[in-house]
Amino acid sequence: MLGKKLVTAQKRGETRALCLGLGMVACSMMMYFFIGITIVPFYTKSVWTTETVCKVLKANIKDKVLHSNSEGSEDEDIFPYPCLQVWVNLTASGQEVMLYQTEDTLERNPKCSYVPGKSENSKEVKARIETIASNFKKYQTFPCYYDPGGTQTNVILSRLYPPKGLLFAFLWPTLMFTGGCVIIVLVKISQYVSVLSAWQ
Repeated sequence: MLGKKLVTAQKRGETRALCLGLGMVACSMMMYFFIGITIVPFYTKSVWTTETVCKVLKANIKDKVLHSNSEGSEDEDIFPYPCLQVWVNLTASGQEVMLYQTEDTLERNPKCSYVPGKSENSKEVKARIETIASNFKKYQTFPCYYDPGGTQTNVILSRLYPPKGLLFAFLWPTLMFTGGCVIIVLVKISQYVSVLSAWQ
């Protein structure tokens, strides 16, 4: 009687462990799919792939421009902010080009090097832009990214999804997938050993 209870408990444990392993594999596949349709296209679309050194030529704050986070947004989503324009000397080619914070900055407003977020108020935006401008004037030389193919003549300060960031995004689903596969293999080995023992 005790042996039957132990066998039943073992089978229940194996079933739960197998479901856990399959669930982990399924979740990792969903995460892979989500990363593949969101992050990977932005990474492959970016042409600013080569790192070089930029030297600041001028950093000026122009007149205020209207900011909108999305096309067709409501009036309350639009607010004026100082337009910071940073021009740098590209070491790789010696050209005078405009610097943008990220790839997204160029798409949102090609006239300004920095575009504030929607949640910031006008005072915070003004103070932040003035701080950014003073930092550029203070630190004249810094690493930046440019397009080696020449499609884009401007440069960006940082990439939204660098190679390290992409690898980090794939790290967690890979660990979950590996853990799920290990659990499934261990359950199958346990079942095989149980059958072999019973047969002997």
